[in-house]
Amino acid sequence: MGVAEIAPGIFVHTGRFELVTSGNRGDISNAICVVGTSAVAVIDTSGSFAAGNEFREAIQEITHTPIRYVINTHMHPDHVMGNAAFKAQGVEFVGHHKLPAALNARKESYLNNARERLGETAFAGTEIIAPSLLVKDTLDLDLGGRTLTLKARPTAHTDNDLTVFDSATGTSILGDLLFSGHIPTLDGSLVGWLNLIEVLRGENAARAVPGHGPNAMSWPDAITPVERYLSVLARDVRKIIKDGGTIEEAVATAGPSEKGKWALFDEHHPRNVTAAFTELEWE
Repeated sequence: MGVAEIAPGIFVHTGRFELVTSGNRGDISNAICVVGTSAVAVIDTSGSFAAGNEFREAIQEITHTPIRYVINTHMHPDHVMGNAAFKAQGVEFVGHHKLPAALNARKESYLNNARERLGETAFAGTEIIAPSLLVKDTLDLDLGGRTLTLKARPTAHTDNDLTVFDSATGTSILGDLLFSGHIPTLDGSLVGWLNLIEVLRGENAARAVPGHGPNAMSWPDAITPVERYLSVLARDVRKIIKDGGTIEEAVATAGPSEKGKWALFDEHHPRNVTAAFTELEWE
């Protein structure tokens, strides 16, 4: 599994713009490791034990410093299903304080869907591992020579989004609060995400790492396309609701100006519209 060093001590594996299949083993999101002088933190672990294990082996080729933390930026399977590859004595799993409940509620469906899509060979060893170290507001993790600041965010992409900031390099690791090229997916609150983007824009960073997209991007320009897409989605769905339209009409007609600007638009946009309609009809 290839990794690139985007800043001193920060290595990123770039996931594919694909749906989960046995061929890609769930390797469809970015996975990150941050190397300190006394500890390594892994941030997201890909979508299966097989992919996570390959990432772990890549890290061991980079450094002999022990992995101390595995941080999940949110609940989605393509970011957490490789966790089991990092189970070892002394490793702590870290996440938003709402992450355990979210994983528990979807555990069976996540595992069943993964087994079906990955096939038994790629699925083998995959399991749901919830965090034991929980972030309610902010938490600093000392890796030796660098500190990671973890921040629990309000409901946006999901209700358990967590960001990670490396003060040594000014790198902001945003999980799926930042997409590039791959269409954003909505599983939390459209209004909340748009509000959070304004907050994130005010946070200085030398670079940002998206959950899906290139291994590093300039900040805050990187989030402008996400903001545009979500704003178009909100505008179009609100108009349909105001005009008395149905959710089916919204799915068929909302957001046409964004088609062609994002990979996997046809696969994910209808669900985004459905989620947006369900939220906005109660405004």
